[in-house]
Amino acid sequence: MSTEAVVAETKPAPEAISDPAMAGALGLTETAAEKVREIREAETIEEHYALRVKVMGGGCSGFQYDLYFDEHAEGDYVFDSQGVKLIADQMSFMYLMGTNIDYVEGLQGSGFKFNNPNTTGSCGCGSSFSV
Repeated sequence: MSTEAVVAETKPAPEAISDPAMAGALGLTETAAEKVREIREAETIEEHYALRVKVMGGGCSGFQYDLYFDEHAEGDYVFDSQGVKLIADQMSFMYLMGTNIDYVEGLQGSGFKFNNPNTTGSCGCGSSFSV
């Protein structure tokens, strides 16, 4: 009986969009980027994972945001902001175009804040939005 080592393949990091027309289409503030790097280090997340920015149906106002580390998939938009790779699927990007993500700390707690020019309203708690 022979044993063979199974080598896990890791996907190469995707190239960020370099089209000048897409500059600023999705980004992080320096504060948010630092928090992402802090989370990546604390959770020992491998470098080939990018931060996925996703819009999903749900919440009081119709849509909500989701952030998590993920691998690049076919058709994803890829951005480099403040040294952090961001990825968004095509459907989410329709709602995210022009969004800048910040990290805020205050009396009501701390978290990522989405400054999205496409929203027409949000719920009272700020966790969902409408377009």
